[in-house]
Amino acid sequence: MLTIFDRDDRFNRRSFLQIGSLALGGLSLTQLLQTKALAAPERRPVLKDRSVIFLFLHGGPSQIETFDPKMTAPSEFRSVTGQVQTRIPGVTFGGTFPKLAALADKVSVVRSYVPGDGNHDIKPVVGRDSFGANLGSIYSRVAGRNHPDTGMPTNVLLLPRSVDASTQPGTQAFGRFASTGMLGNGYAPFDPSTGSTLQSDMRLALPMSRLNDRRALLNQLDEVQWSAAERATVDGMDRVREQALTTVLGGVADAFDLSKEDPRLVAAYDTSELVKPQNIDRRWNNYNNYVDNAKTLGKLLLLARRLCERGAGFVTVTTNFVWDMHADVNNAPVGEGFGYMGVPLDHALSAFIEDVHARGLDDKILLVVCGEIGRTPRLNRQGGRDHWGTLAPLLLAGGGLRMGQVIGRSNANAGEPASQPVRIQNVVATIMHSLMELGEVRLIPGLPREIALTMTGWEPIAGLV
Repeated sequence: MLTIFDRDDRFNRRSFLQIGSLALGGLSLTQLLQTKALAAPERRPVLKDRSVIFLFLHGGPSQIETFDPKMTAPSEFRSVTGQVQTRIPGVTFGGTFPKLAALADKVSVVRSYVPGDGNHDIKPVVGRDSFGANLGSIYSRVAGRNHPDTGMPTNVLLLPRSVDASTQPGTQAFGRFASTGMLGNGYAPFDPSTGSTLQSDMRLALPMSRLNDRRALLNQLDEVQWSAAERATVDGMDRVREQALTTVLGGVADAFDLSKEDPRLVAAYDTSELVKPQNIDRRWNNYNNYVDNAKTLGKLLLLARRLCERGAGFVTVTTNFVWDMHADVNNAPVGEGFGYMGVPLDHALSAFIEDVHARGLDDKILLVVCGEIGRTPRLNRQGGRDHWGTLAPLLLAGGGLRMGQVIGRSNANAGEPASQPVRIQNVVATIMHSLMELGEVRLIPGLPREIALTMTGWEPIAGLV
């Protein structure tokens, strides 16, 4: 708790110094806001005024039941959920996406995306094409770990527990979303699901009306007798103290609090009523994952939007491992599974797209949606689809890119690209192009060659930029 006393009160140095020890992702606030190491203001001219939300569909959704239904193919290949006509003439989506189909002019779908292998992992968020680092960590290496004006972490990871403490912890069996590769742990995404005391630590005990003159308050700070050791811990203490106060007043903690949002908008995003736990078959070992996905997906996207508005540059969003669909002891068949997962995804994506357009943020926020793999074109004997690395679904929305189109095409059974393949490197390049002036990135001194390559060495998806 940050406590600020009236001038007439006896000044309690220990209480006041809490402004220098507020915890955010394991760092004290003063550590967090050291200008040379963290804010990197000299690098911000390379940044565009944009953010990225990467919605990772862990487990690997089917390309056929999402955005390439193939209803003229034989029955063992076509979409088991049927299809729905989109706003784009001649383009259909899988049958569980009617809301998204009505917004197809505001998204772009890639039908020739090749993930490269059929392995469960967390590519392309973390993989060999990001040199073992979360893409957001690469971004924060250039942008600085915190926004210089708001103090918001520039790289955030949102798991189900970020919005609902009753859910399971994030899946770690297939890779660490917080991995930083060669960059070091300091660039790990801030993860509010780990039990951080961010919100309670950064709540003001004094009414906002009492803080109209921040400069006067900073002058009052000068009355505190900081020790030499304390001064030595921070370079530019005056700026850090002002930054600390700006961070608190700027609403970093409130950004993570959905109760601060209009309840009607929270309800519009909410996916928890779409798939009730009692309507999910308990015989699947993934039952709890299905429940957690439905409970949290919409609210996670709403939270991600709030963070981007306040300075987060890269937000990774994922629910637990739900998109595996072998129709085995763990996973429901494709048709049943899309009832559990496709319906909430359609609702959450549609609510997000409508929200950002209503706020005029569609050019400011790029949404990227995919999993690590696709699914076999032919249904297996149990009505499931197995791992497939030759084609997978990919959807993008906003970010200053060209929307309302289908890029590339697949072959007759949606098993391989029938046009120029789009690969993970092209996806990464598209993201970095949206976030940064890549010509300026090349001029940043000391940037590791591998990281520079991630941002500047590959071509964005043709037709989007």
